[in-house]
Amino acid sequence: MSTTRLGAPLRHLILLILTVAALAPAYLMVTGSLKSQDEFLQSPWSLPTSPRLGAFRAALGDQLAQWFLNSVVLTVTAVLITVTIAAMAAWGLVHWPFRGRDTVLALTVSLMVVPPVVLLLPLFQLGAKLGWISTYRIVIIIYVGLMLPFSIYLLANFFRAIPTSLFEAAAIDGASAWRTFWRIVLPLSGPPVATLVVVNLLWVWNELLLALVFLQSDSKKTLMVGLTGFQSRYSLDIPTVMAGMSLAVLPLVLAYLFGQRYFIQGLTAGAVKGE
Repeated sequence: MSTTRLGAPLRHLILLILTVAALAPAYLMVTGSLKSQDEFLQSPWSLPTSPRLGAFRAALGDQLAQWFLNSVVLTVTAVLITVTIAAMAAWGLVHWPFRGRDTVLALTVSLMVVPPVVLLLPLFQLGAKLGWISTYRIVIIIYVGLMLPFSIYLLANFFRAIPTSLFEAAAIDGASAWRTFWRIVLPLSGPPVATLVVVNLLWVWNELLLALVFLQSDSKKTLMVGLTGFQSRYSLDIPTVMAGMSLAVLPLVLAYLFGQRYFIQGLTAGAVKGE
């Protein structure tokens, strides 16, 4: 009993320390963006005495707004295509019997272990031959291909957990396979789909290497690529750099806040096998 009583406060203390360590950079970034350069250098950890938005105006006055829009277009397109294809592929691999189905699913899942960096050179050569360098087409195709294995794996596990009695009842009522998928499967798939959207959105938004290599035109750069040069130009203006980073993080925070009610449910989806 005494060990249990001592263990709970210790766990809470560890969680508190980890929470503070995780939130400290975000606090420094947000408060720093609201300070002047002198105030930040004098007391970087204090709250701003007189919050100002000059750093945000300077950041948005650069190409940050264009890079932000590029990232939004690229991320939304890639994530929507990935989730759509993954849902249909997972449904087919789980509920449409055909020879080699398990092998196809296993090969698809095995692609998750392939690091993107080993594909960089052949993909760049292919993009150069097609004339797709500095276009969104090649980047979106690569992003979709990299996100599909995990997306199919997660949705396939969830689809297996849906009771087959629902599909049998739909078939008795005369529902086609597409109608069953659209009217029964998708409405039940809110948690895993929301999880996929959040996870894939975080990855695409933060991805740097592929966007840096394939989007060489300055007008096509994503926010993460643009911020690398942005930090170099404003290395002596810390509040402006902090403001740019705050704007880059904001969509991710909003996406998680709106999707968190489904996030934990989605991570545990498929843990219980349906009858």
